[in-house]
Parts: sequence; C-alpha cells; structure tokens
Amino acid sequence: MKSILFTIGCIFALILISFKTTETTDKHTIEGIWELVDQYTYDGENVVDTIETSEGYRQIKMYTDGKVMWTRFVPQDSVEWFGYGSYIVTDSSLIETLEYGSASMMQIIDTMRVFTFKLDLKDDYYSQITLDSDGDPIFSENYKRIGPK
Repeated sequence: MKSILFTIGCIFALILISFKTTETTDKHTIEGIWELVDQYTYDGENVVDTIETSEGYRQIKMYTDGKVMWTRFVPQDSVEWFGYGSYIVTDSSLIETLEYGSASMMQIIDTMRVFTFKLDLKDDYYSQITLDSDGDPIFSENYKRIGPK
C-alpha cells in the first residue's frame, strides 16, 4: 500500500513540475542582451516612418536582475552615449530609472531620470514605445535579442 501511495505521489509531483516548467518557458522575459534594429515614428496611431540603423551604428541594451545598462556607438560622432540604472517591467510597460551615464547622458539625467515606455515584448524582439500625453504612440525603438535570457 505504501509503495502504491509513493508511486501516485511521484506521478502527481512530476505532473506539477511539468506544468510549472511550461508556465515558465512560455513567459517572455526582457532579461538578456538586445540590439537596436530600427525605430518607428507614428502619426499618433499608425507607423508612418521606419528609420533603419546606419552602417556601423550600434545601440545595445542589457537587462539583468533589475538593472539596465545601454551604450550607443555612432561612427561619425565623437559624443559618448551610455547609461546605467534600474528597471521595472509590467504587463504593458517598461520603466527605466537611470542613475548615471556619459557626460552627454548626465545632462539629460539631471532633468529627467525616469523613462516610461509602452512595452511590446516577444521572445526575441521587443519595442519600447514613447507615448504622448494622450497615450498615443509617437516613437519607438525596436530591438532584437542577441544574448542569453
């Protein structure tokens, strides 16, 4: 009788573990390393222009354990751009609070530290969308995953 109960208990435990694994792998995560692919401008509702990244331009974002770091390299520009801070993700938003950055970024951080975006997150792609005061999209940065989750 004990062996039957033990066997049933093991089967039940395996079923629970398999459900938990499925739930975890189906959920998208922003943790990882991302590269900017392009940017969209909106007319308040629809995409009206796509700006592709130019040759040699790279913008990388890294998210891990509630921290974000990003850097931008523009070959024909000597201005350095990077920043570091924390982030929070909800079902529909990405909130980045920058703590420090390059001299050019510190000028922005001195007046605005918290950046809130509408988030469209897939497994290997995400968009951070800037909204106007009415909640309509005006601009987005679109990233592809280049590093591990």
